[in-house]
Order: sequence, then structure tokens, then C-alpha cells
Amino acid sequence: MKSAFLTQVSKHMWSRRYAKKTIESYLYWIKGFIIFNDKQHPNTLHNTEVERFLSYLSNTRHVAPKTQAIALNALVYLYKEIIGNPLTLELNFNRATNQSNLPTVLTRQEIVSFFNVLSPRYGLHCQLMYGSGLRLMELVRLRVQDIDFDYFSVQVWHGKGGKHRRVTLARELVRPLKQQIESVRLKFHLDKNNEEFAGVWLPHALMRKYPSAAKELRWQFLFPSSRLSVDPALGVIRRHHIDPSCIQKAVRAASIKAKFNKKVSCHTLRHSFATHLLERGADIRTVQEQLGHSDVRTTQIYTHVIERGASGVLSPLSDLL
Repeated sequence: MKSAFLTQVSKHMWSRRYAKKTIESYLYWIKGFIIFNDKQHPNTLHNTEVERFLSYLSNTRHVAPKTQAIALNALVYLYKEIIGNPLTLELNFNRATNQSNLPTVLTRQEIVSFFNVLSPRYGLHCQLMYGSGLRLMELVRLRVQDIDFDYFSVQVWHGKGGKHRRVTLARELVRPLKQQIESVRLKFHLDKNNEEFAGVWLPHALMRKYPSAAKELRWQFLFPSSRLSVDPALGVIRRHHIDPSCIQKAVRAASIKAKFNKKVSCHTLRHSFATHLLERGADIRTVQEQLGHSDVRTTQIYTHVIERGASGVLSPLSDLL
């Protein structure tokens, strides 16, 4: 049985137009906070209990700094928007300091092996992630109009950090992408004949500004779901984008088939894109723009992957051998 309190939080977040992933993440950490405090209602808890919970995440669960930050954001939202008793700005807790791992990167030959065993159903999805350096959620949120065949580019809207950018598109993907858009057109034609179909989901501001856009082909998701579903915010029938977990499972299955001795995920394709661009002589600023990084230092981590040894230092053992 679902918690009535968590259901209330969920409805409140939907009404504020939060993203589905954000809602799921916040509910996860709010639930974790309640369980950590022996299932006491958050009304009876405040700064001290929040500090203890955040310190527990760092000291016992050894979460990454970004994970701890998400948990903090969830609790800040809980106490400000739901409880109506904001937390202090001077919370005292042990901050997570785990260092980020170097990115896992596939070699060019491993990329070839990966695509040879990947399910054809998800070939185009993964080719776009590797060929254009897209994050998984950036991929599934693409609309038909985001593909620019004239300038061989992909427009990414509201990527990580809310940033927009334009990335390269492999010319070899033009034909399969046009075939994919034709598939979307056929689904869309059937949907429009369904009286209950309310059109594709659009951000709230766009829905107000362009009320007819939801039923235009160009706004439909490039990779739509195979079935219609109910919009949890408004209770109407829509066709959402493909579930990202389908692609994640396909990538894991291909990794096992290829017998890689590496932990491969969808993000590995993005890492490989950046590394291979640098290996081909691309300027690091160009790679930074393609990836959508705010700070070039984030991009520089890929230089450590392609350099021989730590910071390009040649081991003295090499001189002897």
C-alpha cells in the first residue's frame, strides 16, 4: 500500500511540473529519510535529523557527492514546500568526498564489436549516443524537429543544467533517421484518429503558447513508446517517449555478448565519443561544446584516458626494457 504522505508529495510535484525522474528521485530519498528515522512523520523531525541522515549517507553508505546533494535537495523541498518549515541554511553534516572514477571508454574495435552484437531494435539509439555524444535522457527526449538534416546536426534542448546545444550528426544516420521519422508519422496518424488522444506532452509554457503544437508531427518524440499511456499530471491519454530502461538493458546484454572486461553502460558510449574525438585531434574546447560541459576541466578528464600513463609521464621502467 502506498504511503498517503508520499502520494501527497508526488501530486504536489506533478502540479509544479517537475520532471518524472526528479519526482521519483525525491520520493526515494524522502522515503529513505523517513525509514532512517524509524518511520517517524517528517513533521516531528527537522534540522538535527536531516544532518544525521546526510552524515549517514556519507559515513556509512559512502555515496558520491552528487548523490548526497540530490538527497539534500529532496529534503529541502520537503520542508520548504510540503511541511512549510524550511531547513536552516547552515546545516552541519559530513559531506561526501568520494573522488569520481575515470570514465570507462571502449576502443574503436570494441565499439565495432559492440554494434555487431547489439539488438538491431536499439541500433539507431546507440549509434546516436556514440555518434553525437548524447546522454541517455537527451536521446529519448528528442523530438522529430530536433534533427537538422540540412546542417547534419542534432539540437539538444534543456540538457543537463537546463542548457541547449547543437551537436554533430553522422551523415550515415540520415537514412535510418528518415525511416524512423516515417515510422513516427504512421503512429501519429493512428493516434490522431483516436478521440481520446490529447497529443504529445509539452512543457507547460509551450502548451500555453502553442496550444495546437501537441498534435503536430514535428513535436512528437523521435523514439515514441509502443503504447499510449495516461499523463499522470493531467490524466489525459498521450504517447510518451520510449522507456530509457529498454535501451539500458540492450546495452548491458550487448556488453555481455561481446565479453567486455569493463562495466559498460549507455554513458560509456558518450565517454567513448569524447575520447575518440580527442584521439582524432579535435580541440578540447570543441569537445567541451559537443558534450555541453560548463567547465573545460570536466572535459579534461578524457585527456587522462588517452595519455600514456599518469599525466603523460613515461615510466622509467620503459627506458630499461
